[in-house]
Amino acid sequence: MSDVTRAGDEVRRARFAVAAVFAVHGAVTGSFATRVPWIQDHTSLGAGQLGFALAFTAFGASCAMPLAGGITHRFGSRTALRGLLALWTLSLILPSIAPNLVTLCLAMFVYGASAGMADVAMNALGVEVERRLGKSIMSGLHGMWSAGALIGSAAGTLAAHLGADARVHFALAATVLTLLGLVACTWVLDLQPAADEEAPPRFALPPRSALLIGAVGFCAVFAEGANLDWSAVFLRDRLDSSAGLAAASTTGFMLTMAVARIAGDAVVNRFGAVRTVRAGGVLAGLGGLLVVLAGHPAVAMAGFALMGLGIAVVVPLCFAAAGHAGPNPSQAIAGVATITYTSGLIAPSLIGGVAQATSLMVSFVVVTALACGLAVFAGVLRTAERGGGEVSRRAAAVPDPRP
Repeated sequence: MSDVTRAGDEVRRARFAVAAVFAVHGAVTGSFATRVPWIQDHTSLGAGQLGFALAFTAFGASCAMPLAGGITHRFGSRTALRGLLALWTLSLILPSIAPNLVTLCLAMFVYGASAGMADVAMNALGVEVERRLGKSIMSGLHGMWSAGALIGSAAGTLAAHLGADARVHFALAATVLTLLGLVACTWVLDLQPAADEEAPPRFALPPRSALLIGAVGFCAVFAEGANLDWSAVFLRDRLDSSAGLAAASTTGFMLTMAVARIAGDAVVNRFGAVRTVRAGGVLAGLGGLLVVLAGHPAVAMAGFALMGLGIAVVVPLCFAAAGHAGPNPSQAIAGVATITYTSGLIAPSLIGGVAQATSLMVSFVVVTALACGLAVFAGVLRTAERGGGEVSRRAAAVPDPRP
């Protein structure tokens, strides 16, 4: 077997392996989300206290993500991902054993920090596999994350329906997901720094290129967070929908996102990142307009689905663009991830504040405006596409033989 053939097989195995890693990462999030009511009852917290504790997830992620590049440089990509992913899967146990507000805040900080570092490491590896293959795969990888989240959510829903103690549920889930993650990491690329490569700083601010790309991701994640947390409330309060129909809208939005991400790579490979994001911004803006003007639940649900379709591939493409934009993919991806996590943190509370001051319809006018911003500012992805994506497409005709 020639070196080129061997390298090609290695990259293809690495693609499936990193896809499995994304699914494991998503399954932890899906598992946790279904048992938040149990955690609230177990800790005897009010809604405001619970919201305060959950905010520590994004806080921990934002603090820890800039550390991921240094960890990867020191231990190599495979060992770093193996350790960070195991830390993330095992941290699922912590929220279930927290007895009060203080310990829950600490648990959520560790939970968020480990999630963020594993997120950066796996996205950096995904970008490298994409570079070697010479075609877009990041949307599909994030689609696997969504699929994992849905599987974790389904298992958590069953556990909640059976009245299972979340401490037992999370311990079992963490054990299974840790083992699956360790197995998947066996076949990811093992990237080692060059002998003369300078170690990145232990904690680095996002590079300037990441700020512009992150702004696009900010718009998408803001719209995603608003839809996930407020679409059901919108249907119930403004359109007098039943609780079941309102909940179905949120589930439909998540399914639309997952399907669009899994299918999105074919669109990106055909039309490119910039045109794909511009078209997505138009679809999301149209969906937002339907929501704002909706007089019937079916119209609003169609609008939410269109928004999910429009924003689905934006964050994966932002991570890919960041990874191609400069010499240090982990640092750039960490910068973009920090901005998007911040957007996800502030979106639900800002939507609620605007709704309190005006109305929920006005809140979704804001969401629609940001969604339209995707079409306006998609061009910032062009520099990264020229600097990395197009070059890699030409270079990847022969797979990179490096380990």
